[in-house]
Amino acid sequence: MLNVFFFKATLACYFLGTAFFLFNLWDRKGERDSQGLSSWSQRLAIFVTGTGFISHTIALVLQLRVSGFVPLTNLHEAISFFSWAIVLAFFWVEIKYRISILGSFILPLAFLFLMSATALPNEIPSLDPTLGNIWLGIHTTLSVLGIVAFAIAFIAGIMYLLQERFLKSKQFSALYYKLPPLDLLDQWNKKSILLGFPLLTLGIISGAFRAQYSLGSFWAADNAKQVLTLGTWFFYLVVLHGRITIGWRAKKAANLAIIGFVAVLFIFVTLA
Repeated sequence: MLNVFFFKATLACYFLGTAFFLFNLWDRKGERDSQGLSSWSQRLAIFVTGTGFISHTIALVLQLRVSGFVPLTNLHEAISFFSWAIVLAFFWVEIKYRISILGSFILPLAFLFLMSATALPNEIPSLDPTLGNIWLGIHTTLSVLGIVAFAIAFIAGIMYLLQERFLKSKQFSALYYKLPPLDLLDQWNKKSILLGFPLLTLGIISGAFRAQYSLGSFWAADNAKQVLTLGTWFFYLVVLHGRITIGWRAKKAANLAIIGFVAVLFIFVTLA
Protein backbone atom coordinates (compact mmCIF):
# COMPACT_ATOMS: atom_id res chain seq x y z
CA MET A 1 0.00 0.00 0.00
CA LEU A 2 1.14 3.52 -0.77
CA ASN A 3 0.71 4.73 2.81
CA VAL A 4 3.09 1.96 3.96
CA PHE A 5 5.74 3.30 1.55
CA PHE A 6 5.43 6.82 3.00
CA PHE A 7 5.43 5.41 6.53
CA LYS A 8 8.75 3.62 5.85
CA ALA A 9 10.14 6.75 4.19
CA THR A 10 9.20 8.68 7.32
CA LEU A 11 11.05 6.20 9.51
CA ALA A 12 14.18 6.54 7.37
CA CYS A 13 14.04 10.35 7.48
CA TYR A 14 13.43 10.47 11.23
CA PHE A 15 16.34 8.07 11.76
CA LEU A 16 18.67 10.27 9.72
CA GLY A 17 17.32 13.40 11.39
CA THR A 18 17.94 11.87 14.80
CA ALA A 19 21.52 10.99 13.83
CA PHE A 20 22.26 14.52 12.59
CA PHE A 21 20.61 16.17 15.59
CA LEU A 22 22.58 13.99 18.02
CA PHE A 23 25.80 14.71 16.14
CA ASN A 24 25.07 18.41 16.41
CA LEU A 25 24.37 17.97 20.12
CA TRP A 26 28.02 17.19 20.86
CA ASP A 27 29.61 19.12 18.00
CA ARG A 28 31.41 22.19 19.31
CA LYS A 29 30.96 23.79 15.92
CA GLY A 30 27.23 23.15 15.99
CA GLU A 31 26.28 26.49 17.50
CA ARG A 32 24.79 29.34 15.47
CA ASP A 33 27.34 31.81 14.23
CA SER A 34 27.37 35.55 14.90
CA GLN A 35 24.82 36.09 12.13
CA GLY A 36 22.41 33.58 13.62
CA LEU A 37 23.01 30.97 10.92
CA SER A 38 22.91 27.36 12.06
CA SER A 39 25.62 24.80 11.33
CA TRP A 40 25.49 22.39 8.39
CA SER A 41 24.47 19.55 10.71
CA GLN A 42 21.55 21.56 12.07
CA ARG A 43 20.40 22.59 8.61
CA LEU A 44 20.67 19.04 7.31
CA ALA A 45 18.86 17.66 10.37
CA ILE A 46 16.01 20.14 9.93
CA PHE A 47 15.79 19.45 6.18
CA VAL A 48 15.66 15.66 6.63
CA THR A 49 13.18 15.99 9.50
CA GLY A 50 11.00 18.29 7.41
CA THR A 51 11.06 15.78 4.56
CA GLY A 52 10.06 13.04 7.00
CA PHE A 53 7.28 15.19 8.42
CA ILE A 54 5.82 15.78 4.94
CA SER A 55 6.05 12.06 4.22
CA HIS A 56 4.39 11.30 7.56
CA THR A 57 1.58 13.73 6.79
CA ILE A 58 0.97 12.07 3.43
CA ALA A 59 0.91 8.64 5.10
CA LEU A 60 -1.71 9.82 7.61
CA VAL A 61 -3.86 11.35 4.86
CA LEU A 62 -3.68 8.15 2.81
CA GLN A 63 -4.59 6.15 5.91
CA LEU A 64 -7.59 8.42 6.37
CA ARG A 65 -8.68 7.80 2.78
CA VAL A 66 -8.33 4.04 3.17
CA SER A 67 -10.26 3.72 6.44
CA GLY A 68 -12.65 6.65 6.07
CA PHE A 69 -11.94 7.61 9.68
CA VAL A 70 -9.41 9.82 11.43
CA PRO A 71 -6.31 7.56 11.77
CA LEU A 72 -6.68 7.10 15.52
CA THR A 73 -8.69 3.89 15.67
CA ASN A 74 -5.98 1.69 17.24
CA LEU A 75 -2.77 2.00 19.27
CA HIS A 76 -0.57 1.86 16.16
CA GLU A 77 -2.32 4.88 14.67
CA ALA A 78 -2.43 6.76 17.98
CA ILE A 79 1.33 6.37 18.50
CA SER A 80 1.99 7.39 14.90
CA PHE A 81 -0.18 10.49 15.36
CA PHE A 82 1.70 11.34 18.57
CA SER A 83 4.99 11.11 16.69
CA TRP A 84 3.64 13.37 13.94
CA ALA A 85 2.24 15.92 16.41
CA ILE A 86 5.41 16.19 18.49
CA VAL A 87 7.48 16.85 15.34
CA LEU A 88 4.94 19.53 14.40
CA ALA A 89 5.44 21.05 17.87
CA PHE A 90 9.20 21.07 17.28
CA PHE A 91 8.85 23.03 14.04
CA TRP A 92 6.54 25.52 15.75
CA VAL A 93 9.11 26.09 18.51
CA GLU A 94 11.96 26.27 15.99
CA ILE A 95 10.16 28.92 13.93
CA LYS A 96 9.21 30.97 17.00
CA TYR A 97 12.39 30.70 19.09
CA ARG A 98 15.06 29.53 16.60
CA ILE A 99 16.40 26.99 19.10
CA SER A 100 17.24 23.87 17.10
CA ILE A 101 18.67 22.04 20.12
CA LEU A 102 15.11 21.01 20.94
CA GLY A 103 15.24 18.68 17.93
CA SER A 104 18.05 16.72 19.60
CA PHE A 105 15.57 15.76 22.32
CA ILE A 106 12.27 15.63 20.41
CA LEU A 107 13.25 13.75 17.26
CA PRO A 108 14.75 10.71 19.04
CA LEU A 109 11.49 10.51 21.00
CA ALA A 110 9.42 10.76 17.81
CA PHE A 111 11.58 8.14 16.07
CA LEU A 112 11.40 5.68 18.97
CA PHE A 113 7.63 6.02 19.15
CA LEU A 114 7.25 5.52 15.41
CA MET A 115 9.53 2.48 15.59
CA SER A 116 7.40 1.03 18.39
CA ALA A 117 4.31 1.56 16.23
CA THR A 118 5.77 -0.77 13.58
CA ALA A 119 5.68 -3.63 16.11
CA LEU A 120 1.94 -3.17 16.64
CA PRO A 121 -0.81 -4.52 14.40
CA ASN A 122 -2.44 -1.92 12.19
CA GLU A 123 -5.72 -3.64 11.58
CA ILE A 124 -8.46 -1.19 10.75
CA PRO A 125 -11.52 -2.13 12.85
CA SER A 126 -14.98 -2.18 11.33
CA LEU A 127 -16.36 1.17 12.42
CA ASP A 128 -19.65 2.80 11.65
CA PRO A 129 -20.11 6.56 11.70
CA THR A 130 -22.02 6.30 14.96
CA LEU A 131 -21.96 8.70 17.87
CA GLY A 132 -19.77 6.30 19.86
CA ASN A 133 -17.05 6.26 17.21
CA ILE A 134 -17.25 10.03 16.81
CA TRP A 135 -16.57 10.34 20.54
CA LEU A 136 -13.68 7.88 20.10
CA GLY A 137 -12.06 10.17 17.53
CA ILE A 138 -12.57 13.26 19.68
CA HIS A 139 -11.33 11.52 22.82
CA THR A 140 -8.19 10.11 21.20
CA THR A 141 -7.29 13.33 19.39
CA LEU A 142 -7.61 15.49 22.51
CA SER A 143 -5.78 12.96 24.67
CA VAL A 144 -2.84 12.59 22.27
CA LEU A 145 -2.50 16.36 21.88
CA GLY A 146 -2.49 16.66 25.67
CA ILE A 147 0.29 14.07 25.85
CA VAL A 148 2.28 16.03 23.25
CA ALA A 149 2.05 19.14 25.46
CA PHE A 150 3.19 17.13 28.48
CA ALA A 151 6.05 15.73 26.39
CA ILE A 152 7.27 19.27 25.69
CA ALA A 153 7.11 20.01 29.42
CA PHE A 154 9.03 16.77 30.05
CA ILE A 155 11.78 17.71 27.58
CA ALA A 156 11.96 21.25 28.97
CA GLY A 157 12.35 19.71 32.43
CA ILE A 158 15.23 17.50 31.29
CA MET A 159 17.00 20.42 29.62
CA TYR A 160 16.46 22.54 32.73
CA LEU A 161 18.08 19.95 34.99
CA LEU A 162 21.00 19.56 32.57
CA GLN A 163 21.53 23.31 32.39
CA GLU A 164 21.32 23.66 36.16
CA ARG A 165 23.84 20.85 36.61
CA PHE A 166 26.31 22.56 34.27
CA LEU A 167 25.95 25.83 36.16
CA LYS A 168 26.44 24.24 39.57
CA SER A 169 29.43 22.16 38.52
CA LYS A 170 30.90 25.02 36.46
CA GLN A 171 31.90 22.47 33.84
CA PHE A 172 30.71 23.91 30.56
CA SER A 173 30.64 21.47 27.65
CA ALA A 174 29.46 22.16 24.10
CA LEU A 175 25.96 21.16 25.17
CA TYR A 176 25.81 23.92 27.79
CA TYR A 177 26.18 26.67 25.20
CA LYS A 178 23.35 25.27 23.10
CA LEU A 179 20.76 24.84 25.85
CA PRO A 180 18.17 27.63 26.25
CA PRO A 181 18.30 29.90 29.35
CA LEU A 182 16.78 28.53 32.55
CA ASP A 183 13.99 31.12 32.58
CA LEU A 184 12.91 30.21 29.05
CA LEU A 185 12.89 26.50 29.89
CA ASP A 186 10.79 27.21 32.97
CA GLN A 187 8.34 29.16 30.79
CA TRP A 188 8.11 26.26 28.34
CA ASN A 189 7.40 23.94 31.24
CA LYS A 190 4.61 26.11 32.60
CA LYS A 191 2.99 26.95 29.25
CA SER A 192 3.07 23.33 28.09
CA ILE A 193 1.29 22.13 31.23
CA LEU A 194 -1.19 25.00 30.98
CA LEU A 195 -1.98 23.78 27.46
CA GLY A 196 -1.89 20.06 28.18
CA PHE A 197 -4.13 20.11 31.25
CA PRO A 198 -7.31 21.39 29.55
CA LEU A 199 -6.67 19.03 26.63
CA LEU A 200 -6.39 16.11 29.06
CA THR A 201 -9.54 17.31 30.82
CA LEU A 202 -11.51 17.44 27.57
CA GLY A 203 -10.07 14.06 26.61
CA ILE A 204 -11.32 12.54 29.86
CA ILE A 205 -14.77 14.11 29.43
CA SER A 206 -15.12 12.92 25.82
CA GLY A 207 -13.88 9.47 26.88
CA ALA A 208 -16.59 9.36 29.53
CA PHE A 209 -19.24 10.18 26.91
CA ARG A 210 -17.91 7.41 24.68
CA ALA A 211 -18.02 4.98 27.60
CA GLN A 212 -21.59 6.00 28.31
CA TYR A 213 -22.59 5.46 24.70
CA SER A 214 -20.69 2.17 24.27
CA LEU A 215 -20.88 0.61 27.75
CA GLY A 216 -23.82 2.41 29.31
CA SER A 217 -21.78 4.05 32.09
CA PHE A 218 -19.65 7.18 32.34
CA TRP A 219 -17.40 5.64 34.98
CA ALA A 220 -16.25 2.14 35.89
CA ALA A 221 -14.29 1.79 39.14
CA ASP A 222 -12.78 -1.49 37.93
CA ASN A 223 -11.40 0.13 34.77
CA ALA A 224 -7.67 0.59 35.46
CA LYS A 225 -7.21 3.06 32.60
CA GLN A 226 -9.98 5.36 33.84
CA VAL A 227 -8.76 5.24 37.44
CA LEU A 228 -5.11 5.91 36.58
CA THR A 229 -6.02 8.62 34.08
CA LEU A 230 -8.08 10.39 36.72
CA GLY A 231 -5.15 10.06 39.14
CA THR A 232 -2.86 11.66 36.55
CA TRP A 233 -5.39 14.46 36.06
CA PHE A 234 -5.30 15.19 39.82
CA PHE A 235 -1.49 15.12 39.73
CA TYR A 236 -1.36 17.79 37.04
CA LEU A 237 -4.06 19.76 38.84
CA VAL A 238 -1.80 19.85 41.90
CA VAL A 239 1.17 20.85 39.73
CA LEU A 240 -0.81 23.70 38.17
CA HIS A 241 -2.05 24.83 41.57
CA GLY A 242 1.52 24.82 42.87
CA ARG A 243 2.84 26.74 39.86
CA ILE A 244 0.10 29.39 39.79
CA THR A 245 -0.75 29.97 43.44
CA ILE A 246 2.29 28.76 45.39
CA GLY A 247 4.90 29.70 42.81
CA TRP A 248 6.59 26.36 42.23
CA ARG A 249 9.39 26.88 39.72
CA ALA A 250 12.79 25.70 38.73
CA LYS A 251 13.98 22.26 39.79
CA LYS A 252 10.75 21.17 41.51
CA ALA A 253 8.66 22.06 38.46
CA ALA A 254 11.10 20.25 36.16
CA ASN A 255 11.04 17.08 38.27
CA LEU A 256 7.24 17.10 38.47
CA ALA A 257 6.95 17.49 34.70
CA ILE A 258 9.20 14.47 34.21
CA ILE A 259 7.26 12.34 36.71
CA GLY A 260 3.92 13.34 35.21
CA PHE A 261 4.92 12.50 31.66
CA VAL A 262 6.27 9.08 32.65
CA ALA A 263 2.90 8.33 34.28
CA VAL A 264 0.97 9.53 31.22
CA LEU A 265 3.22 7.52 28.94
CA PHE A 266 2.64 4.37 30.98
CA ILE A 267 -1.13 4.75 30.74
CA PHE A 268 -1.03 5.64 27.04
CA VAL A 269 1.17 2.73 25.94
CA THR A 270 0.27 -0.12 28.29
CA LEU A 271 -3.40 0.48 28.98
CA ALA A 272 -4.63 1.80 25.63
